[in-house]
Amino acid sequence: MDIAFRRLRPSSDPEPLIRFLTGESWPFHSVSEVDRETARQWIADGRFDNEENRSFWIDDDDTVGLVRLMDLTDDTPLFDLRIRAEHRGRGIGVRAVTWLTRYLFEELPDIRRVEGTTRQDNRPMRRVFLRCGYAKEAHYREAWPAMDGTVHDTVGYAILRRDWLSGTVTVPEWDDEK
Repeated sequence: MDIAFRRLRPSSDPEPLIRFLTGESWPFHSVSEVDRETARQWIADGRFDNEENRSFWIDDDDTVGLVRLMDLTDDTPLFDLRIRAEHRGRGIGVRAVTWLTRYLFEELPDIRRVEGTTRQDNRPMRRVFLRCGYAKEAHYREAWPAMDGTVHDTVGYAILRRDWLSGTVTVPEWDDEK
């Protein structure tokens, strides 16, 4: 599989993005079922393409996913990753996070770190973070409300520029309250 990343410009043609977002369930996102009105509003608000955000299609033979980079004017950007259900479990997440990490550090020389969060029960994404050199930095209890009213723990990961450059992982000192 030879995936590629293609810049998304939803203002010129929003329909492919609307179809992507509404075409299936996103079980580990706070809005797991996106309707057309919500998708249109997100696009109009600049959620996918403005000074703070850039988005990229993940392409194989067709569009298999979406990477959204956020807080790009901050020194610690975040990202959102959505992979279509039929393409999950094929290593696309690791390739996408590896790509976006390199992209951010190379394109934005002032950033110090890249962060991401996921639900505690999203084991595949947690493995992606670790395989890509991210360190677990946070565990927020009952911090991720779901559409059905349940509340999940949130786990935060980050990679430092210096770790990315050296190929190491610096873990936080967890036991620092003597």
